[in-house]
Amino acid sequence: MSQNTAGLSVGTVAPDFELKDQHGAKISLSSFKGAKNVVVLFIPFAFTGTCTGELCAIRDDLATFQNDEVQVLAISCDSPFTQKVFAEQEGYKFPVLSDFWPHGATATSYQIFNEDLGCALRGTFIIDKSGVIRWAVVNGLGDARNQGDYKAAIAAL
Repeated sequence: MSQNTAGLSVGTVAPDFELKDQHGAKISLSSFKGAKNVVVLFIPFAFTGTCTGELCAIRDDLATFQNDEVQVLAISCDSPFTQKVFAEQEGYKFPVLSDFWPHGATATSYQIFNEDLGCALRGTFIIDKSGVIRWAVVNGLGDARNQGDYKAAIAAL
C-alpha cells in the first residue's frame, strides 16, 4: 500500500465545511463539534471498485462508525446527483457528501485534491469532538484503506 505525505497533520484543527449529502441536506463538520467524533473519508470517485468496496465495508459495520460517539462522513468531488444514485444503489445509511462546487474546495482545504484528475485522494481524517485531527492517513488512489487501522484509532479516542 502506498501512502502519500499529502494531507493535514495530526494536531491540526480540521477545516470546517458545509456540503450537501445524497438527500440534498447541508451537513457541516462544525455541527458535530462538542457532540461526536467524526470520521471523514475522502474517496476519489463514486461507482469505482475500491471506493465502493470501502464504503460497503463501512455500511456492513455501521455501528462502529456511526453511533452516539462517532459520525462517518464520506466525501467525493462527484455531483450531488451522482452521490444520490450511488448511495441508493449501495444502501448507504450514512452521509455521502458532494464536494462538487466549488469543485474540490473541501478536499483542497484538507490538502488532498488532485488537480490533474479533479478528484480527492483517498484520505481518512479522524476528528475529535473539539475539532482537532487526531488520526490521518492518505492512501494512493488505487490503494484501499486498512479498515482495522481507523477502527483502532476510533477506539483510542
